[in-house]
Amino acid sequence: QVQLVESGGGLVQPGGSLRLSCAASGNRFSSAVMNWYRQAPGKQRELVAGITSGGSTNYADSVKGRFTISRNNAKNTVYLQMNSLKPEDTAVYYCRSTFLSLTYWGQGTQVTVSS
Repeated sequence: QVQLVESGGGLVQPGGSLRLSCAASGNRFSSAVMNWYRQAPGKQRELVAGITSGGSTNYADSVKGRFTISRNNAKNTVYLQMNSLKPEDTAVYYCRSTFLSLTYWGQGTQVTVSS
């Protein structure tokens, strides 16, 4: 069983920045694919960014050039640096871990972009 705990969400003005963190339990973190998803009210959950065990990354078109995903295997933590935030980035952000056929989700952290 892997537990994922997100943190770093909050209220920020348009154009501002936030860094989300997701701390994982267990000893398989370095081998897991880690993803950030988000879900806005009334919308489906969507993939925001992902990072493989080897460090390869991918991003949704809507966040390319603004968001950066990274991982620190020594700390069992994945990060999402979000810059130039827009009101449409407002959502609950979730961390997901995938190792072989096992998938785990965190509880989510709220990000609100508003003036």
